[in-house]
Amino acid sequence: MANDAVEKLEESGLGVFINLMTDFGFKRIFGIKKVMLHFLNAVLDIDGGITDLHYDNTVRTGETEGERTAIYDLYCTTGKGERIIVEMQTISQNYFKDRTVFYASRLISGMGVKGKDWNYKLAPVYVVSILNFDMAKIDCKHKLPKGKYVTFVDLTYRNTKRIFYDKLVLAYIELPRFSKKPNNVKTVIEQWMFLLKNLHNLKKMPEMPEGFKNDVIELLFEEAKIAKMNKEELDKYNQSLKHLNEMNLAEIQIKELRGEVVQKDNALATQGRTLKVYINTIAEKENALAEKDNALAEKDKIIADLRKQLGLN
Repeated sequence: MANDAVEKLEESGLGVFINLMTDFGFKRIFGIKKVMLHFLNAVLDIDGGITDLHYDNTVRTGETEGERTAIYDLYCTTGKGERIIVEMQTISQNYFKDRTVFYASRLISGMGVKGKDWNYKLAPVYVVSILNFDMAKIDCKHKLPKGKYVTFVDLTYRNTKRIFYDKLVLAYIELPRFSKKPNNVKTVIEQWMFLLKNLHNLKKMPEMPEGFKNDVIELLFEEAKIAKMNKEELDKYNQSLKHLNEMNLAEIQIKELRGEVVQKDNALATQGRTLKVYINTIAEKENALAEKDNALAEKDKIIADLRKQLGLN
């Protein structure tokens, strides 16, 4: 019966496992504490590790009525009080870096408790962004060496490059830069990169190197089965998948339009250069004609002077 359900899902185009890049799939899987702990420990590698966390309200209102509300995808606090935002961004956004800094700032400002006893001591804040695009799209200065997939950003001293403040970290995970097969993954973060990018295309749990198969990954695959969803969950997933496809299509269309604009700009530039050459050619011919006219005028003047001297006028 289970195989029949899987076959029907495959025929419908949904596949066997959920797409983690959909809002529904992302929150369903990363909303599982055990899975989130495994993921965050793989990415952040915090001293002592993260042993416990709880999920907090993802909405952060401003201090005044005019300030914008910050809405995170997922927000949690560790047992040690560290604040962690996990964001998933499927299409490029020009000011995404600003957005992550804004989100972190809203958390930091929220730690300012009222009263005279507060000594400004802040808890560490981490913003982990899972990106389905290359950061170079929004930052021309962003250069990652080949084979690197994660960028960590800290506050540093400009002259020495040493860390100035170690309690604010922005992590950007760039999925398009990862292309390894499951049997070639070498680290836990690479295992996560593979799953984030490819889970929805798999029909079963892939074979990975020894040590990468554990109870967390088994739990993830079990909870990611589309066949486990009830009708309400399936409807929500379908809506989320539709929204993801529409965004991806919109980005493709925008890219194509930009390409057309660039082509038209290049064509106009070529036409402009051709026209400039044509105008310069005409100008050169006009100058040549003007020189001939001047030469003829000079000859006419000489002839007129000779006629006058000979009394032929």
